[in-house]
Amino acid sequence: MQTTPKSMRLQIGLFGRTNVGKSSFLNMVAGQDIAVTSPIPGTTTDIVEKGMELLPVGPVLFLDTAGIDDVSALSDARLRRTVGAFDRAEVCVLVTEPGVWGEFEEKISAEAAARKLPLIIVVNKRDLLQPPAEFIEKVGALSTAVVYCSSISPDKRDIFVSEFKQKVMESLPEGLLEQPSLVGDLLPAGGLAVLVVPIDLQAPKGRLILPQVQTIRDALDNDAATLVVKEREYAYMLTQLKKAPDLVVCDSQMVLKMVADTPVEIPCTTFSILFARFKGDLCEEAAGAAAIEKLGQGDKILIAEACSHHAAEDDIGRVKIPRWLHQYAGTDLQIDMCSGRDYPDNLAEYKLVIHCGACMLTRREMLVRIQKAKQAGVPVTNYGVAISFLQGVLERVLSPFPAALESFRSVLYK
Repeated sequence: MQTTPKSMRLQIGLFGRTNVGKSSFLNMVAGQDIAVTSPIPGTTTDIVEKGMELLPVGPVLFLDTAGIDDVSALSDARLRRTVGAFDRAEVCVLVTEPGVWGEFEEKISAEAAARKLPLIIVVNKRDLLQPPAEFIEKVGALSTAVVYCSSISPDKRDIFVSEFKQKVMESLPEGLLEQPSLVGDLLPAGGLAVLVVPIDLQAPKGRLILPQVQTIRDALDNDAATLVVKEREYAYMLTQLKKAPDLVVCDSQMVLKMVADTPVEIPCTTFSILFARFKGDLCEEAAGAAAIEKLGQGDKILIAEACSHHAAEDDIGRVKIPRWLHQYAGTDLQIDMCSGRDYPDNLAEYKLVIHCGACMLTRREMLVRIQKAKQAGVPVTNYGVAISFLQGVLERVLSPFPAALESFRSVLYK
């Protein structure tokens, strides 16, 4: 549980005014001092992330945000981060004090309702004041998940934390904790997936990159097997199999060779396309790839990646995809880059957003990004889908996903 990636954890956002005890509450739940606490307003200056195992919920990541009533010199930047936490949060925890409910609390509860986020109201500092009856009625009308506690009462910690865990479990929509499948639904029990894996120079020595590892694990969890080969050995290994594999998956950068080496009757796709479905909306991203066909002189394209890795000499997002786009369009394009969680507000200026596989984002966060682009009227695709389109093999690698293939064709041939 401690090594579960952040993107695979249930993400719980902590919101509230300055000095209501958000960080103290987080420390109480964690059972250790992980967030700095102080009577000075504005002590939490940025989102504090804390991953932990919250049984029986499982691995979670708490997002402790700056106070929503921050009026310090850095308040604007802090509050932007706080609002951005809504894009990541799958559960909203609003921390307040007995009898304190006003404009700021209304904003948080309204935002949670607008985003259809489960809302848990934690009334902290119960040791200092008994909540008035009208306050109890007010919060009870807004949420059925209300916890009254004191985060500085260690003798009652187990009681408060147990009640909080129960509210989290009760608040989650059915199925939220169930992990979507990467390849499990594409393989029969006892089936075989061949994974064509280049040795990625950006992966630590002796390791595979996260999407490859997760695909192997998902196949095993679904009673299937994997055969992992490098691209040079792939064609030969196919000849050694007594039975054709049920699926072939490759890295997007060698998709053209994989398709050429794979008999037409064998379904095939790429890791990035698997992740487009796993973390986002493959139908939307398949349709978005068709926008590449209509790019013209001076059009602006945003390439967005979720991590801030050190770029290699021939980096896929910064070098290769821009080069392939210019070659395909045959004209000058304006290509901008954003990385990490800096997703721009001026999306309407772009003709297309090409996003990475989002292995460092939660599914909710990626869906929020797709939705923001849709609201701005901008199509979205991802690295692997775009690369397969530019290489002329997208229809082949979308064949395991009929709905996504239809979405792509409906836009391309419209």
